[in-house]
Amino acid sequence: MAKKALIAGWGELPRIWAEKAAAEDEDFIVIKIAEEITADFSELELEEYTINLAQLNKMIALLKKKGVEEIILLGKVQKYHLFKDFEPDLRLKKLLAALPNLNDDTILLALVNEFIESGIEVLAQTYLLDDLLLEEGVFTGELYPDLKKDLEFAFKTAYNLGRFDIGQTALVKNSAVMALEAVEGTDQAIKRAAEYGGQGLVMGKCSKKEQDLRFDVPAVGLKTLEHLIENKAAALIIEAGKTFVLDKEEFCRRAEEAGLVTAAASFNDKGEMILPWQN
Repeated sequence: MAKKALIAGWGELPRIWAEKAAAEDEDFIVIKIAEEITADFSELELEEYTINLAQLNKMIALLKKKGVEEIILLGKVQKYHLFKDFEPDLRLKKLLAALPNLNDDTILLALVNEFIESGIEVLAQTYLLDDLLLEEGVFTGELYPDLKKDLEFAFKTAYNLGRFDIGQTALVKNSAVMALEAVEGTDQAIKRAAEYGGQGLVMGKCSKKEQDLRFDVPAVGLKTLEHLIENKAAALIIEAGKTFVLDKEEFCRRAEEAGLVTAAASFNDKGEMILPWQN
């Protein structure tokens, strides 16, 4: 079994993976991104290190020293760090300077290739986490015709947003876009949409057309759900098989209690939507 490293960003997803990996007797270390530490691994008694986001060379040197052959990148790393007093090391500075833009996929793919060129493979984020994905279906709440229309519109808008590598989330109401996710992230986009749209928002979250599963797989959790409930949103639609849902049972229980419709849909190879209520 190859030795692995978990590169842990913001959120609970790194902790969830670490628990599963420990249960499977995986041989791995944890490298926490200093600017994004939220998960607590202390109870798992793991070998842990903390490295600043700007220290790419230090991270790769540590991986090589520890004999790591494979890594998994999990947890959010907020891109706004790049624009606020960010001082990358020489290796990262050269990598960023060579890029045509600083879109998410552009940066992350370049980092993945840097690891691979250093002899370190990058695992799909779904490794050990397949049980966090949902199949197509309507899971909570009651559908009605106008809501179906907004669910379809939100899902299609999120999909098209991903084509431009801007974000993964769209918030709509009455077939009008209230907010599109950019550098601020999903939760702030919800707040912004509620300022203009009020109650009854519908949120769509979708991966990119040719999503690289090694990075940036969409995820929703209880925090995002609470933002939707607090702002009296009507529904949430995510991409089946390509979106992590953290704490699925509790997620669905709270959504059901709040009367929030939750659904998962998909796209076929032609880019056509497959909606669960059409089956």
